[in-house]
Amino acid sequence: MTHNLTFPQDFLWGAATASYQIEGAWNEDGKGESIWDRFSHTPGKVFNGDTGDVACDHYHRWPEDIALMKSLGLHAYRFSIAWPRIFPAGRDAVNPAGLDFYNRLVDGLLEAGITPFVTLYHWDLPQALQDEGGWPARSTAEAYVEYADTVSRALGDRVKNWITFNEPWVSAFIGYGDGRHAPGHTDLHEALATAHHLMLAHGWAVSQIRANCPDGQVGITLNLSPHMPASPGTADRAAARFADGHNNRWFLDPLHGRGYPCDMVDAFGDAMDFVQPEDLDTISVPVDFLGVNYYTRGIARAAIDESENVPRTVFRGGEITEMDWEVYPAGLYDLLGRLHFDYRIPAIYITENGAAFKDVVSPDGTVDDPQRLSYIKRHLAAAHRAIAAGVPLKGYFVWSLMDNFEWDKGYSKRFGIVYVDYQTQQRILKSSGKWYRQVIQENTVL
Repeated sequence: MTHNLTFPQDFLWGAATASYQIEGAWNEDGKGESIWDRFSHTPGKVFNGDTGDVACDHYHRWPEDIALMKSLGLHAYRFSIAWPRIFPAGRDAVNPAGLDFYNRLVDGLLEAGITPFVTLYHWDLPQALQDEGGWPARSTAEAYVEYADTVSRALGDRVKNWITFNEPWVSAFIGYGDGRHAPGHTDLHEALATAHHLMLAHGWAVSQIRANCPDGQVGITLNLSPHMPASPGTADRAAARFADGHNNRWFLDPLHGRGYPCDMVDAFGDAMDFVQPEDLDTISVPVDFLGVNYYTRGIARAAIDESENVPRTVFRGGEITEMDWEVYPAGLYDLLGRLHFDYRIPAIYITENGAAFKDVVSPDGTVDDPQRLSYIKRHLAAAHRAIAAGVPLKGYFVWSLMDNFEWDKGYSKRFGIVYVDYQTQQRILKSSGKWYRQVIQENTVL
């Protein structure tokens, strides 16, 4: 691998987290119940019966965590706001204690010289809105705009970087489609309606945030992956095209004024009766940047077709993370190039990239994680290649700042560059975190 890869002088180095995964304090200071509170408290939904009730206790330990970020030299911190802390019932009545918490967090970050990147929605919908129909209901998108308006008014004098949604594909197709995430529904029509209403809420909110924060930058974060056919066969190539349409184009195309991809509309075979006139115009409001969450590639294999016995030519590599994801840095380079040349996005941030591996605290109290370090290093090399090819990549946020609640996997998977002992809440900087601190200091991947 090429050594000493120096990044642009203004490149932003950061780390990311999400509210439900780290905050804890699930029912304190007037916070309402979220769909993830309800889901994790339902037996059989989360590994080992784990919940986010305490998580990393960031709600109480945020000053310590900011000090940790400052010691790392982070330029920026991407975090999400818990909607039910602000509106316990989803709309109407604001909870001042919720706003106060995020005001203190933002002030603490700025005092430490760290730029806040706020994600307004990272999957923790107020349960009260789910009880009214959730994201399949258009009224939830309307409630979201009230929430986005309230938060951007409160923080917009200090927060200048806004992400409307994190990974709408996951909210829609994992939450309402296959049921592995909250609210645990399994209905394609609901999933498609959810995807549409998330994007509609995004479009409405972009205009609202810009009105409240005229000097701000607004974008959205998508989880994206290149999908490759397992063989040159027609069926596998069609499977790869479908996977790309489902995961990537279903969101990228309407965001960029191309509407929903016709091949996918036909493939889903849904009436799409939730789409109203002008919705697609609203969704395609220009953004200032796109956030990209990248972890691995997809390899598409069609169901066995006796008439086309084509040998597989593409295989997963030998290095697999604890999430059973292939380590494939070249996919990030391919993806960034495609986004730039196909969609001409003005600015791109890698808003999540990282890996789960088994971590062990050594007798001397240290945590050595060479596999994670290697994963991040190789993906940063791919990002550097993309910049050299002309991609307007402006920053990188490692996932995650610290180990946390990994959704349906509970606490069984660790992504952090900081180890968290969930019994004592002790934070230990892993070897990957020490290396990342040096990268930031020198603006160079060694």
